[in-house]
Order: sequence, then C-alpha cells, then structure tokens
Amino acid sequence: MPNTSDRERSDAPDPRAIDRRIFALAIPALGALVAEPLFLLADTAMVGHLGAEALAALGVASTILQTLVGLCVFLAYTTTPRVARRLGAGDARGAVRAGVEGMWLGLGVGVLLGILTAVTSSPAPFLLTSDPVVASLARNYLAASAVGLPAMLLVIAAAGLLRGLQDTKTPLVVAGLGFLANAALNAVFIYGFGLGVLGSAIGTAIAQWAMALVYVVIAVRAARREGASLTPGVGGVRRALVDSSLMLLRSVSLRAVLVAVVLVGGLAGVAELAALQVLLTTFSLLAFALDALAIAAQSMIGHDLGAGAFATVRLTTKRVVRWSMLAGILCGVVGLALANFAGGIFTSDARVLELLPLGFVVLAISAPIAGFVFALDGVLIGAGDVRYLAFWGTIPALVTLAALAAVASAHLAGVAAVTWIWLGFTVVFLGARGVVLGLRARSDVWMQ
Repeated sequence: MPNTSDRERSDAPDPRAIDRRIFALAIPALGALVAEPLFLLADTAMVGHLGAEALAALGVASTILQTLVGLCVFLAYTTTPRVARRLGAGDARGAVRAGVEGMWLGLGVGVLLGILTAVTSSPAPFLLTSDPVVASLARNYLAASAVGLPAMLLVIAAAGLLRGLQDTKTPLVVAGLGFLANAALNAVFIYGFGLGVLGSAIGTAIAQWAMALVYVVIAVRAARREGASLTPGVGGVRRALVDSSLMLLRSVSLRAVLVAVVLVGGLAGVAELAALQVLLTTFSLLAFALDALAIAAQSMIGHDLGAGAFATVRLTTKRVVRWSMLAGILCGVVGLALANFAGGIFTSDARVLELLPLGFVVLAISAPIAGFVFALDGVLIGAGDVRYLAFWGTIPALVTLAALAAVASAHLAGVAAVTWIWLGFTVVFLGARGVVLGLRARSDVWMQ
C-alpha cells in the first residue's frame, strides 16, 4: 500500500525542497518547450506577411503535420516515465536502454509517417480547405516537410530519454540552437531564395535533422557510459509499442479537436481560417510554456514512484498544480494587455486583424484553466496512468466536437465565427478535461 511504503521511506517531504526540484527541472524545460512553438511562430510571422492565402496554407499544412506529430507525442510521454522509474529504482543502465528503445521506435515511426505524408500531400489539404490556391501552397509545404518527419519524432523520443534522466538542461540547449538555425534558414529560403511557404518547410526540415543528429550523439555517449545496448531490440520495441498504444488513443482525441477547429474555421472562410491559425499558434506557445511544469511533474512523479516515495508524490502533485495555475494567471494578464496589438506580429492583412482581438481575450481568460489541466496531465502521465487518460479523455473530445458541430451548423462568419469556435476549444474542451483529470487526481488509484 502507498501509505505503508511511504512511512518507511519519507514521512515528511519538505515543500521547499520539492519546489526547488520542480523549478530546477521546469525552468530549463520551459526554454526547450517554448522553442518548439517558436518554430511555428517564426514560420507564421514570416509567411503571414506574404498574404492571407499563404497564412491559411500554413495553417492547413501545419495542422496536418502537427496532427501526425502530435499523435506520436507518446514517444516522449511514455519514454520519460519508463526511464524515470528505472532511474528511481537504481537501474541507470535499464533507464538508458529504455530511452534508446524509444528513439529507435521514433525513427521507425517517423520514416513511415514521412512516406505517408509524401504520398498524400496532394489530396490531404482539400480535407481542410476548398480554396485551390491555399491547397496548392499547403501541398508544397507538406511534400517538403515529409523529409523532416523522422527527425522530428527522433527528437521527441530523445527528449523523453533526457527528461527521464532528470536532465532538462540539455534539451534546452539543443532546442535553442535549433530555433536559431530554423529562423535563419527560413529567412534565407522564404525571402532570399523567394520560395515562400515552400522555403519555410525546407528550413524547418534541415533544422530538425541537425537537432536529431545532436541527440543521437548524446544517446550513444550515455549508453556507452552505462553499458547499455544500442541495438533496436525487437522485444524492447514491442514493449514500447504496448506501453504507447493507450497514449496514442489519448493523442487521437486531442488532435481530433484541433483538426475540428481548423475544419470549422475553413468552412467559415479564408480570413477566419487564417485568424484561427494565429490563435492556435499562440495557444501552442502558451501550452508549451505551461507544460514546463508538467514535464517536471512527469520526471519527478515517475522517479519518486520508482523509489516508493508516495507522500512526496502527493505533495509534488499539489505544488505543481499550484505553480501551474499561478503561471496561467500571469500568462492571462499579459495576454489581456496585448490582446489588441498581438495580431500585428503575425499578419498585416486587415481582414485577419479585425478577427483576432476577441479571440486573444478568450485565450487569456482560459489560461488558468490550461495551467490546471496541463499540470494534472503531467502528473498522471508520470504515474503511467495511461488507461484512464486514454479512455476517459475521449469524453471532453466528444463534448467539444458536438459543440463545434453546432457552431458549424449555424453558418457563422467573421468575428462571431472565430469567437464561437475558439470558445468551443478553450472553454468547453479545457474545462471538460479539467473535470476529468481533477476527479482522478483526488484518488490514490493512479499511484498504485
């Protein structure tokens, strides 16, 4: 039982010590996590000034790509707790081996998704838009991005390895350098070579492969240091696939909602779709910023459960939720202050600019809810409570899809369309997830 074991190991965990551990992991993780949406922010800002069609095309293509990559986030979310639990139990060699298995799995899945993306790059955009110009630009972006997909998934899995080893500083350095390289390459290809949307995809693919190669070197050195095997290992990959299957279902639910937002926005019009692309990009930045605390929770919860420190796990949960909600409030205040001005960062199109301010206000108000949701999500992922996350996580998705269907049936346009679609995502989806996760966290079942 958790209480008995914890009395043996840790009767009185120190809240200040836990806070120090949280921020020692979360602050570097923040930089690494923010770098990823900054890739898309840089792309959006550069492409946005090419016109509404180019921005809408980026929205269509990036939604398809992020759906594919987002479905594979399990590569990090299952690798981190597996590595952390083994490390907490004193098995450093097994911890590194688990991470290497995850990286092999990421590379294999990435190659398959790259081929799928290349083959379907022409018809796929028409699932989200009927505009032929937007679809053509999106097709070019997808075709070029297919080359970078194996690298993207390898990077995700490698980050999971390092987080499980309680190292969030190295991913910060790699992601920071990757962002700088991505921004420079995109500027060259988009404007210097005049490739537009296509240039953005080429620059990002090159940057992702450079990051992947750096992670491979790091993983090889760690494996040699601990005496862990670097071979794929069919059995190990099979176990990773079993562990990941439920997280894949969870990812499907999340991505279905994001795709529905873009789909309903595309039905409303090109300007509405472009505005939602800006809002989704900004939400991505907020999500990754708040997820820094969730990443810390994943690493700490997995490690401490492996060590049998159940009282520490419970107190860590409370502290992470508290800090995450405070961070959400701070982000919300900043968002409200910038609501009327932030749109100009992404586009100069007057049609799009008038649709954005109210959407930014809604996003700012929902930020504390997001903080609560992401913190508990990280806690339960760290605990390996994937069955609950997978099956109960479908409820918020189904409720939100129904709400978005109602918005679509109303045939709204302009500010009304963007606002109601965005309310469906931020209030309905995040709120429902908060209820589902909060009920689970109140029990001790997930610590078994």
